[in-house]
Amino acid sequence: MPGLTQPPPTDAVQKNGANGSHGANGHGPRSPLGYPDRMMGPGETHASVAAKIGDIVLDGKHPKGWWVGFAAAFSLMMVFLFSITYLFYKGVGIWGINIPVAWGFAIVNFVWWIGIGHAGTFISAILLLVFQKWRNSINRFTEAMTLFAVSCAGTFPLLHLGRQWVFYWIVPYPNTMGLWPNFRSPLVWDFFAVSTYFTVSLLFWYVGLIPDLATLRDCTTVRWKQILFGIGALGWRGSAVHWQRYKITYLLLAGLAAPLVLSVHSVVSFDFSVAILPGWHSTIFPPFFVAGAIYSGFAMVLNIIIPVRKIYGLQSYITERTLNNMANIMLVVGLIVAYGYATEAFFAWFSGDQYERFQAFNRAFGPYGWSYWLLILTNVLVPQALWSRTVRTTPWMLFIVALFINVGMWLERFVIVIVSLHRDFTPSAWRMYYPTFWDYATFAGTIGLFFTLLLLFIRFLPMISITEVRELVAEGGSQPIAGPAMPPMFARLADRPGGNVP
Repeated sequence: MPGLTQPPPTDAVQKNGANGSHGANGHGPRSPLGYPDRMMGPGETHASVAAKIGDIVLDGKHPKGWWVGFAAAFSLMMVFLFSITYLFYKGVGIWGINIPVAWGFAIVNFVWWIGIGHAGTFISAILLLVFQKWRNSINRFTEAMTLFAVSCAGTFPLLHLGRQWVFYWIVPYPNTMGLWPNFRSPLVWDFFAVSTYFTVSLLFWYVGLIPDLATLRDCTTVRWKQILFGIGALGWRGSAVHWQRYKITYLLLAGLAAPLVLSVHSVVSFDFSVAILPGWHSTIFPPFFVAGAIYSGFAMVLNIIIPVRKIYGLQSYITERTLNNMANIMLVVGLIVAYGYATEAFFAWFSGDQYERFQAFNRAFGPYGWSYWLLILTNVLVPQALWSRTVRTTPWMLFIVALFINVGMWLERFVIVIVSLHRDFTPSAWRMYYPTFWDYATFAGTIGLFFTLLLLFIRFLPMISITEVRELVAEGGSQPIAGPAMPPMFARLADRPGGNVP
């Protein structure tokens, strides 16, 4: 809202410790092992949290970076709409797919987008169940990212069907002809896995939003916003009964969502591992795909929250500790992914199967060998920089490493799908795959769709959970410092008995 005054949540504030002392390297208080120790910047109160986060939504003014990003994302989304319109008119022949590469960019992008969505569920559900409080400032953002990434992923199998208007045939619905989908088809498995994942993620995201919508309803003075936020808040009044039911529901949904981190991408990996094709028929694919999904998901989260943190001045909430912890998880999962690459090569050699050995050799030294070695560079070698504490706690360095990982994870899917298909058992059937303009346009368009939805989410809903960040304040996550008084509107919310304060 216009005219709000708040303590400046800048990196300069974080450089002071709880008693005004500097930590190692001048980056705030640190643990005995030298890691960033604070989950919030100093001087935050219940009222300042509501003011800072709520002001982004209630104030119609947004920084220039938001408008530039939205213009670029919306333009790419228009490219996506034009691409699929032309696809419906001409058919999938406009893509570069052929025989034997019947799966092209569509499935590569599908697996990549599904993987990106996994970080949201991991951060929101699994870290909640293991009581990792540092997740409180980023879980809302990652949950929204999951929904938008799954939405982008879901478009590709539908577009790849060819006859998109009969997509519902893969759903086991009662019909007079007694036709049922083939339950041995991975396409049907994907439908159940992705639809379940999206539904549970949507419920988990919305339930967490309810107290924050009530806070915005009570803060705004615009009547139509009060009505909309009030409808979304479902009559929330912050009573003890409301809080009890909210906590129980939230934990139950977290318990339901946690297994999906393992199951969804395992089902996606079955698209490949149930086939007899060399390079696909492997029992290591389910854990390998899950690790890769978390890897790329965390990288995408960092690529988004680092600029957003800077543009909106959210350093008091998304602190060095948050970035360091995410980098540590990414490093560990990256080592698992690297182990998967080594295991694939070892199994191909140890099996004694000439086809498996040729496939491993073809990946590294065949026509697409450049993609394999670029994959090793971006997914294995560059992320070793995360062993450095300086890289993990320096936002621009962490952003670059995360960007390399996102590129590498897309290349991994390209190698798995394209390189494995273009040379199979019969040399006479070998054929190269060349993506067309429409392949690139559709992929770029889904990136535009993803960022358009994400930027609209930032504009109209609180991207950081006010409720859960207030919990950090109540638990002493922020040390008080002298600062300007908060507006009466937010101050009374913090002091009101039975209000929207946990």
